[in-house]
Amino acid sequence: MKKMLLMSGSKYKETGYLVHTIPWLKSFLADYQDKKVAFVPYAGVRQSFDEYEQKVQSALAELNVEILSVHRGKKHADIVEQADVIAVGGGNTFCLLKQMYEHHLIECIREKVNAGTPYFGWSAGANVASASIMTTNDMPIVYPPSFDALKLFPYQINPHFISGKMQGHNGESREERLAEFLIANPTALVYALPEGTALHIEGNQTTVLGQTPILIFEKEMKCTQHEVGSILNY
Repeated sequence: MKKMLLMSGSKYKETGYLVHTIPWLKSFLADYQDKKVAFVPYAGVRQSFDEYEQKVQSALAELNVEILSVHRGKKHADIVEQADVIAVGGGNTFCLLKQMYEHHLIECIREKVNAGTPYFGWSAGANVASASIMTTNDMPIVYPPSFDALKLFPYQINPHFISGKMQGHNGESREERLAEFLIANPTALVYALPEGTALHIEGNQTTVLGQTPILIFEKEMKCTQHEVGSILNY
């Protein structure tokens, strides 16, 4: 059965790096003590793979799992194949997806997760688990061969969702950007995840976690709100 934890971001309000995710991850990985986690660091543009690996290892030390970045393998896919759990970090979604294609991780990860290997990711790592990266918030600083992502979650995800416009900001709001997407892709659904929220997926059932409700947008920006603890089937 498919098991995923897709988190909006690595921080919530004033918390430290990944601190607010620890209770979720302790529950999610309760049966994986001392197991191997393959970490995909490609999104971390402003830090080396070594630095990103160390950062995540330190942040998640109390989970009692062995976190190893895929760049440690002669073939990055080898680390994924040998892992008991897969983790994908946040950063730039375009850089992440481009390198996932280059290192042949798309099919590798998809097959393992569909076969039951747990997957957790935050920000860009949640984005790439969905149908495509077309609802990322990131600049396309590199060009992946396709916007198609892992398709482990059949809908779109928009992490770090903020409603409305900040004072003095004259660009488009997040709702306006998503409205543009839904005009161009009218059959899509977008799960908008505010900070401090996550989706816990088991099989075809999704549970809303976090501090605030999530929103689901569809054609013509029809919006439904789903409270923490809500269970959605797809």
